[in-house]
Amino acid sequence: MLPDVFIEMLPELNKAFFETLYMVGISLAVAIIVGTPLGILLFVTDKGLFLENGFIKRVVGFGVNMVRSIPFIILLVALLPLTKIITGTTIGPTAASVSLSVAGIPFFARIVETSLREIDKGVIEATVSVGASPWMIIKDVLLPEARPAIIQGVTITAISLVAYSAMAGIVGGGGVGDLAIRFGYYRYDNTVMLTTIIVLICLVQLIQYTGDYFARILDKR
Repeated sequence: MLPDVFIEMLPELNKAFFETLYMVGISLAVAIIVGTPLGILLFVTDKGLFLENGFIKRVVGFGVNMVRSIPFIILLVALLPLTKIITGTTIGPTAASVSLSVAGIPFFARIVETSLREIDKGVIEATVSVGASPWMIIKDVLLPEARPAIIQGVTITAISLVAYSAMAGIVGGGGVGDLAIRFGYYRYDNTVMLTTIIVLICLVQLIQYTGDYFARILDKR
């Protein structure tokens, strides 16, 4: 038999779980859409590459490093005015997605840059020598070659966003973290706290397994 407190919290746990998926899903999509071109830009403007540009490299690199250097809980509070402008509120999973997205973009951009650095420079040089345009090099060489590493990067980013989403509960962001704080911490209910921890562990394991699976499929080496 399940404890009564567990049965009572099942509807709340179900709602919180899907709120976490919602937050992570939105922020991961934004991180990929915005972070991928940023990561590519950081790579191709580096010294010795086909779009070398020290100024752009320094400016974009500084912006990425600046956001990454701010602890998420501080970033979460600092972005409350922006969140209010964008979503019309500062509480709930949609509002929390704003801060999660801002945190995820530079994180994923650096992962993309690192993934591209693993590509053999000889392959890039050979493509440049036959007169390929920058867009063709990016589309037909860089992204296909780095695809398995980028998929692993998506996995790492998703897991990090799950952890960040738990912190969003501190400011009423919803999700499993909010449930843990309201029912587990404030009410000193160890059953709720343990249950939320187990749910988060299972979610992270599922994300890791899925990411590893697709990375293996896409790795042609």
